[in-house]
Amino acid sequence: MALDKVGIAKRIAKELQEGFYVNLGIGIPTLVANYIPDGMNVEFQSENGVLGMGPFPFEGDEDADLINAGKQTITTLPGASFFDSAMSFGMIRSQHVDLTILGAMEVSENGDIANWKIPGKMVKGMGGAMDLVASAENIIVAMMHVNKAGESKILKKCTLPLTGVGCVKKVVTELALMEITPNGFKLLERAPGVSVEEIIKATEAELIIEGTIPEMSI
Repeated sequence: MALDKVGIAKRIAKELQEGFYVNLGIGIPTLVANYIPDGMNVEFQSENGVLGMGPFPFEGDEDADLINAGKQTITTLPGASFFDSAMSFGMIRSQHVDLTILGAMEVSENGDIANWKIPGKMVKGMGGAMDLVASAENIIVAMMHVNKAGESKILKKCTLPLTGVGCVKKVVTELALMEITPNGFKLLERAPGVSVEEIIKATEAELIIEGTIPEMSI
């Protein structure tokens, strides 16, 4: 059984570490804030100038004055701070963000990411994506393994305009957790009930498979 978006966010939340400063991209990444492991202190940052974001708000609890860089409503934790975007990007460019979690349209086997533009279609735009991928040393991508036509988005080479080159470290999809190595995508875990054969079939790039691939623990 493939994961849903919540399942992807829950698995990525297991990659968080105590004291991390984390930037969350638009889409699935925003859900990660809802699943911080118990007792762990993590600071979520948004490039529009927020430090100390809390869980994604439930319907009816939104405050229109509290938004992230994608104009989605957010919550804040006690001690949260607000500042201008220049200071926020200063944090990013000086590598004070420990982990960046982004969505993507495509990821290639050498760690390239395309997540800002589909030629001929209206999308939200670049935002802070290029600064994030150029400055972050640890980038995890949350994305769907295939598009609506069933075509793989885990590729040998990206076909869409790139956001960053050789920057992605791990990818979590509805089917698998993969690490990007010098030799390409290495399959680390499979979604509950999903076989290795199903993952191979859904992946255009070659997968490195070593030994028995465990199921994810969500």
